[in-house]
Amino acid sequence: MKPTLHTLICSTRPGRVGPAIAGWAHAFAQAHGRFDSTLVDLADFALPVFDEPEHPRLQKYRHAHTRAWSASVLAADAFLFVMPEYNHGPPGALINAMNYLVGEWHYKPVGFVSYGGVSGGIRGVQATKQLLSTLKLVPIPEAIVVPHFTHHMDAEGVFLPSEMHAASATAMLDELHRWTGALAALRA
Repeated sequence: MKPTLHTLICSTRPGRVGPAIAGWAHAFAQAHGRFDSTLVDLADFALPVFDEPEHPRLQKYRHAHTRAWSASVLAADAFLFVMPEYNHGPPGALINAMNYLVGEWHYKPVGFVSYGGVSGGIRGVQATKQLLSTLKLVPIPEAIVVPHFTHHMDAEGVFLPSEMHAASATAMLDELHRWTGALAALRA
């Protein structure tokens, strides 16, 4: 049985390009063939600013949006976070969503597909990695970085990857699969 990979669109902003880039990453992961890949849009959960009265480690969720988010994260064995960089950091919606849960995140590897201006979102990725270790998530070094992302979008809003993006995706998915297998015993 293949491990489950969730490709998570981490921006919820109207007009975002995350769905186009994540759609490509998800299709690439499906073609890669080593994961059962699911595309997950954080915006679909409509999470308000963290509103659970109990600490998330207790998993005593009172709100339907939290229970749905918990079930989604729990179902994944690994993640691809597709994220932009906002003010040299990650999207606030991602940080909020991560804070909703604790145990559901444990012992799962994370690969990044980042996009932005000249930095390609890597400063946002670096800031996110600090939170990942607290939640016992394992960020891998291999990544897909899309600097000047507007140069890779066509007039219809379709992401046009370069050969470098495809090569990076293969390397990242291969390594993500290794880590997913290595962490399986801890997730059990």
